Order: sequence, then C-alpha cells, then structure tokens
Amino acid sequence: MPADAFTLFETAIGTCGIAWGETGIAGLHLPEADVSRSRSRLARRFPDAVEAEPPEAVRSVIADIVALLEGEPRDLSTALLDMDGVPDLHRRVYEIARTIPPGRILTYGEIAARIGMADARPIGQALGRNPFAIIVPCHRVVGADGKLGGFSAIGGTATKRRLLDIEGARRTDEPTLFDWAS
Repeated sequence: MPADAFTLFETAIGTCGIAWGETGIAGLHLPEADVSRSRSRLARRFPDAVEAEPPEAVRSVIADIVALLEGEPRDLSTALLDMDGVPDLHRRVYEIARTIPPGRILTYGEIAARIGMADARPIGQALGRNPFAIIVPCHRVVGADGKLGGFSAIGGTATKRRLLDIEGARRTDEPTLFDWAS
C-alpha cells in the first residue's frame, strides 16, 4: 500500500500516525514510546511518504479517531481505505470487523463462521497484520473463551484492553460489561 503523505496526531492514548495516498488511507499507526519513534516507524513503513497536512477527508477520520479514543461512539466504517496489496481473506476479515460497532465485540470464531471457515486461526493472523488498526477495529475481536488474544500494536493486549475499556465494550450477545480475561 503506497502512501504519498503521513501526519501525526494526538489522542487520549498517545500520538498516533496516519498515512494516505490518492486512493485512500494506507495505514494507521498506534502510539510508540515517544513521537520520534512513531515518526521513524511511519517513515520506514511508507518510505515514499512525506509528512504533510492531511486533506479534509483524512482530517475527518482523524477527528473521529480522536473522539472515539475519548470514549465517544464514532463510525469509521465509511473511511476510504487503500486495500491495494491486501490479500483477499484479509479484506473479507477487515470488512466484517468494520461492522462491529464501538462498545461491542465478536470472537475470532464468529468472524470465521461468517466467512464460512471452521478454523479461526487465519482470522487472528489477518487481524495481526491489520494495517488500519482502529479504523479496522481488530481490538473488538476476542477469543471464544473471553481471552483477548493477541494484539500487534505497541503495548500488545494491554493496549487492546485499554481500547475496549474506553469503548465500554460488551459482547454483541450480552447486555452487561464483559470481564476481560488475560
């Protein structure tokens, strides 16, 4: 996924980064330990991109991400993503994950079943390679036993738990708050 530009922006969980090109958002980067590491990681991930002011469409997505991370429900499912180079299975997984509203979760197995697969491991692998974290809300997907599963962003499952807590996440089929198991 090529990107022409990127920018860094402040959120309730730290400095995030977003990269974009002519065909949409190419990636979202969750916070590193410091801003210079985030900038360096984005520059390595998108070597042809330059740091720039985002266009209106990207500014709108940034505003929604900032609000979401402050606990306000926001729908990022219409954000235009550049899926060039994303494998077909990953696209299908990401499309389903994007339907999970803030404050709700699905299991890896539930996503696998919706795709027509019996094995949930490829779902976890696809989400582990998600270049659009938060926009494709991989943090809203957990194990059938209530365990968080993995999370490839900086901070791992602690970051995943924090995102779910910010959203007040609940199982899609349960009316009460979910008790996150490690």
